[in-house]
Amino acid sequence: MTTQCVTPNDGWTGFQGGTATTDVIDILDTVDIPIVVLRRDSMLVCFNKAAAGVLRLSPSDIGRASRDISVLAGLPRLEEQCGQVIASGGESRADFRDGEKWFVVRISPYTKGDRQVTGTVLTFTNVTAFRASIDQVIYERECTKAILNTVADPLVVLSTDQRIHSGNRAFYALFLELASLRTKLKAMLAGSRAFQPVEVDHVFPGEGQRTLILAARPLTLRGHSERRVLVTFQDITARKAAEAANDLGAIAERKEGLRRSEAFLAEAQRLSLTGSFSWRVTTDEITGSEQLYRIFELDQGVRVTLELIGSRVHPEDIPLLDDIIERARGAGADFECEYRLQMPDESVKYLHMVAHGTRDEDGRLEYIGAVQDVTARRLSEQALRKAQSELAHVARVTTLSTLTASIAHEVNQPLSGIITNASTCLRMLAADPPDVDGARETARRTIRDGNRASDVIARVRALFTKNELTTESVDLNEATREVIALSLSELQGNQVSLRAELVSDLPHVTGDRIQLQQVILNLLRNASDAMSGVDDRPRQLLIRTEREGGDRVRVTVRDAGVGIEPQAMDKLFDAFYTTKSGGMGIGLSVSRSIIERHHGRLWAARNDGPGASFSFSIPRTSRTPPVSVAENVVRHS
Repeated sequence: MTTQCVTPNDGWTGFQGGTATTDVIDILDTVDIPIVVLRRDSMLVCFNKAAAGVLRLSPSDIGRASRDISVLAGLPRLEEQCGQVIASGGESRADFRDGEKWFVVRISPYTKGDRQVTGTVLTFTNVTAFRASIDQVIYERECTKAILNTVADPLVVLSTDQRIHSGNRAFYALFLELASLRTKLKAMLAGSRAFQPVEVDHVFPGEGQRTLILAARPLTLRGHSERRVLVTFQDITARKAAEAANDLGAIAERKEGLRRSEAFLAEAQRLSLTGSFSWRVTTDEITGSEQLYRIFELDQGVRVTLELIGSRVHPEDIPLLDDIIERARGAGADFECEYRLQMPDESVKYLHMVAHGTRDEDGRLEYIGAVQDVTARRLSEQALRKAQSELAHVARVTTLSTLTASIAHEVNQPLSGIITNASTCLRMLAADPPDVDGARETARRTIRDGNRASDVIARVRALFTKNELTTESVDLNEATREVIALSLSELQGNQVSLRAELVSDLPHVTGDRIQLQQVILNLLRNASDAMSGVDDRPRQLLIRTEREGGDRVRVTVRDAGVGIEPQAMDKLFDAFYTTKSGGMGIGLSVSRSIIERHHGRLWAARNDGPGASFSFSIPRTSRTPPVSVAENVVRHS
């Protein structure tokens, strides 16, 4: 077998052998664990590449004593341990730190073929990361202990057999042993109410009896089958003593608070004119508040019965109240109603009543409710409706002055025809012989012109009268033509060119003819006023009627005026808002109320070109007949 000397760069100088030895050297150089070989006299024989890199060994260190090599000199008692390994033939271990790195050094005997120990082999296992994790675990454990020691209440971790694993400082300061509490702990950790807090009285030597609340939480750790329990001990002795000492004061305070609450409730009921009551249906027992007695003008302490209440109800509302009471007895559902009282002095009160039904565990029905005196509000609403009715009337009357010329023009034509026809009739009768047939035809034309004048006056009177409103079938085309006839003279005076596009098959609608004509008239006047300052283009006004989807009818008035500013769009239909210097701001508000009362809507839109369009849409048949505009306009005023 041939032998060869390995190159010094490999750290194996002096380690000779055959091809097999070279193969072993190559294998050892691939191991990333540092390997160092020492002779019996602790001289460095050889090392692998990992040792050269990690321990900073060089070929010049071969043949030197370990004590003379700085990195190996850092291993305490290395020569002594190597001697023990050579003598015993066993292994030894040592911890070694090189800067920030930690190693576990394994010292193994090295034998030749005759099994004589000729040296030692040192393997360096890097445990730096492992040591760091251990240090971190120790640090976290100490931090946890420090945190738990700041908790004032005792904490302890027990095994399922109640052995103590750990506890905080408060626990060890308070308890020497848990023998006296084991029965309570066992009961708390078992049974159907496991882990629910319990209150116990415990006698501490030298401190007397103290009251504790024991609470338990199960602890489970991933990868560990052992179950542990965290038990907390909350000392509530001081709190219990304070509660016992303050019981009488607390009761007195609660009574005072209850008295104040009752006083506040009574005052609130008095100010809001609201009385409360309870009604036990099975016994007809009624209990009422002081304000309830005041509302019904009953003497305090008088037993309230349904008969007594019925004696105060207005005769016209007794059937309503009887019906509500009968339905409430069986249904047990909430109810709400308004009815009137007629007092002994013949005065009338308006009441609003609400009640909520509940049943006790035996199924007995009881109502808790409130009764509010809304007389002042109802009288105010009536006064407001009257005022709004006057306002709606003013909105119509204010247009009368501007229509004077149109009215005069419309009436003047038939009057002139009457005079002319009368003169012609006289001449025909004075002829010799009299032209009786001609006179008769002329008289008929006179009657026709008289009827025309009468119709004009009737339309004007209907539009501006305060008569009660009526519901009828209305032809919007015909109603629009009448408004156009009344407005034509004014429009011509303002140099407005009017074009009417009235669809021929327009269905009739159900509503108030005069109210709808008031809306159309207002829209025509507004359109004319919007073009009064336009001089650079024709003053064209279009009024159109058309069918709309959903069995509705639409009327649109389109002008070529100054248009509508974007910021004014949301205010156009507000009461008393106007863009005219002399306007009152009630026309559009009243118009919208009229249309909404007909279950329709009125809106405005800016044209693609100059001007704006106002449209309203109403159904062919209203669900309920429209009433006075004043009853609806109030919510927009």
